[in-house]
Amino acid sequence: MDFDRDYYNDYNRSYERKPRIISTVILAVFCALLGGLIAVALAPKVYPQLYTQADNSDGGDKVIIRQGETPPLTSAPSSEKSPVVDIAKTVGPAVVGVANFQYRGNFFGTSTGLAEVSSGSGFIISAQHGYIVTNNHVIAGAEKIMVSLADGRNVPATLVGGDPRTDLAVIKIEDTHNLTEVQLGDSDVLEVGQPVVAIGNPGGEAFARTVTAGVVSATDRFLSIEGEASFSLIQTDAAINPGNSGGPLVNYSGQVIGINSAKYNFPGFEGMGFAIPISDALPVIQQIIEKGYVSHPALEVKINTRYTSEYATYRGLPAGTYISEVVPGGAAHKAGLRPGDIITAINDVVITNSLELTHQLFKYKPGDTVKVTFYRDGDTKTVNVKLGEIRSQ
Repeated sequence: MDFDRDYYNDYNRSYERKPRIISTVILAVFCALLGGLIAVALAPKVYPQLYTQADNSDGGDKVIIRQGETPPLTSAPSSEKSPVVDIAKTVGPAVVGVANFQYRGNFFGTSTGLAEVSSGSGFIISAQHGYIVTNNHVIAGAEKIMVSLADGRNVPATLVGGDPRTDLAVIKIEDTHNLTEVQLGDSDVLEVGQPVVAIGNPGGEAFARTVTAGVVSATDRFLSIEGEASFSLIQTDAAINPGNSGGPLVNYSGQVIGINSAKYNFPGFEGMGFAIPISDALPVIQQIIEKGYVSHPALEVKINTRYTSEYATYRGLPAGTYISEVVPGGAAHKAGLRPGDIITAINDVVITNSLELTHQLFKYKPGDTVKVTFYRDGDTKTVNVKLGEIRSQ
């Protein structure tokens, strides 16, 4: 009887409190909705490296790659070990090997099947989506791309897009289980003498994730190499060898600040490696991920690369870039440039060859207006050109 009475009394108390319960439920729902909105608003700030949002224009996801605000390594290094140890542990798992396979034929013109023709490195920038950054020259002409991961897996990759003009490419793997991604730093704040670490696969899989340490030897370096000429490069004495191309150059905070791309490989020279600054590469990477191609500014002319400084001196002409053809209706044509004109400066920056011209133009965007100085019929003239657009294929 006591049990029944207690049940009856509890039922009545529950009935009497119904209005209070309803208001509590409403308040809880409101708080949940408010909390969700706050979470959505703060997510890009809390996780600035990668934030994915729906892109209703094409029905898919728009992946935005950002530079990190909180470095993965912030504690002071132990006196018992080098900070390179923690960098290797943190970044090493995100570094991959990239193998370029192409069909090869024999002397009779028949195919002998796929063969690995070259290999390089890369690093994962989105573990969720399987995006990997590498150099374009690593995957150029590939008919099959294989990626070797830190856990021993070898998985196929597809090309998202490559850009020879900047020597950058993005590939994608579908097996995203157990992946680690890097955090991107800010290469604009690098200082000469700052310690850095290079990680990559020199010589292929046998030397996977080799770690070398050095310093930033210089910034704002220019190399007359297609692709690398588009950027002001980071010079480092951290050992960079064949196979390191596409791998990360990392600061002591564990952030990627460069993409190892080239080495000054002449007899008697050592410790002269070069990396594409990540802050300059990021807009290109983002375009490849979003659109599959890269949009570049263009004068829309054809250049005669045989016009060299030596030839110009011999003919008594100024050093510069010789226009051999002007695209009808293009940017240069609209501004009055003609075949035979020799471009000597862009916005008062001296130009002596076609790679220097590319280097200066790529500081701007399609639609920007630049002042072009050129030589024609014994006179130096200037004209304003609204830059057109050229896309990577």
